[in-house]
Amino acid sequence: MFHWTIRLFLVCLVGYVSTPATAAVKKYQFDIQVKNVSRLCHEKPIVTYNMSIHWHRMKQYRNGWADGPAYVTQCPVQTGQSYTYDFNVTGQRGTLWWHAHISWLRATVCGAIVIMPKQGTSYPFPQPDFEFNLLLGEWWNDDVETVIKQGNKLGLPPKTSDAHTINGKPGPLFPCSEKHTYAVEVEQGKTYLLRIINAALNDELFFAVAGHNMTVVEIDAVYTKPFSTNAVLIAPGQTTNVLLRANQAPGRYFMAARPFMDAPISVDNKTATAILRYKGIQSKTLSFQAFLSYQHSMTYYKTPTFYPLSLTPSISTGYNFFVVGSGIGNFDPKNDPAKFNLVDPPERNTVGVPTGGWTAIRFRADNPGVWFMHCHLEVHTGWRLKTAFVVEDGPDADHSVLPPPKDLPPC
Repeated sequence: MFHWTIRLFLVCLVGYVSTPATAAVKKYQFDIQVKNVSRLCHEKPIVTYNMSIHWHRMKQYRNGWADGPAYVTQCPVQTGQSYTYDFNVTGQRGTLWWHAHISWLRATVCGAIVIMPKQGTSYPFPQPDFEFNLLLGEWWNDDVETVIKQGNKLGLPPKTSDAHTINGKPGPLFPCSEKHTYAVEVEQGKTYLLRIINAALNDELFFAVAGHNMTVVEIDAVYTKPFSTNAVLIAPGQTTNVLLRANQAPGRYFMAARPFMDAPISVDNKTATAILRYKGIQSKTLSFQAFLSYQHSMTYYKTPTFYPLSLTPSISTGYNFFVVGSGIGNFDPKNDPAKFNLVDPPERNTVGVPTGGWTAIRFRADNPGVWFMHCHLEVHTGWRLKTAFVVEDGPDADHSVLPPPKDLPPC
């Protein structure tokens, strides 16, 4: 059972390190603190009021009122008020995350949730020596609510972020950011599990580690057939676990996150960087020339030919689903279903939809409640690319929605 008293909303500005753990009852109390945060030569306060928390990918069985989307399953927690999210995670495991679910406030209000396998159960891949959580995000110098209002006033999309971040830090390529560089230390010959979460608002992100291959072993908290790659593409809301073996010459290597763009205009890709440093190597920032050499290798990494929109993330809280097919152009109800993969489709909770195309998903509607379904590119959610669906109660009390708590925040 998890008891979360929402009195402080943690900021996506903290690095998280996970070490081997055992299952246990966890209780957390967050106390509100108005805090100014400095990035890119700018300082701003982090908004910590009038919000709700969404537990991304968490299966809220029969208690959809704990899901968190503001004005869908609950009203926001108001200034000076508190609310305890009480839910059960029995039978769940993997890399999950939580975030504010109102407006764009999840830009700085989010964090990782890691549920370890139950005691006595091992990973279906080689046991890593250590684990790290990597939260990929975005940073705006201005308050995000102001950014939205300015865009709406002009009838234009809100301005893009001023930087991307890795565990809240943009890295040395940005002004005033040399000290805001996340770093991890590894030991040669050891294997590390990187739990990567794309918490960015509006960008799919490539992630890579210079000079190192990665083996993908889990996607959206579901084990997958392992495969090796030199870069992964993660849509907003998705999580990807990779194994990385520290098998290169001792030194300092860039970890980098940069957006996939197919815009026909010149844009600043705003690459975030962090440091992977081998044990025994002096701690210092890599040179810009070293980054340019690495950037060249990322530039020529083969990218997809379409730009996927991240749809249906919030369906994941009540449901995972199977991605049985996708295509370009209009869906053909007569011919396309014959091409569906009904043998071994990937299981996800967030899926990409190609521009001008379609994606077909399949799930069993066995969790009663109201479930919010929307594009996880927040700019599209603001343009009403969202909906909700209702799964009705089953035949008896054991298959019906539980009554909401008496202290559910009022509007």
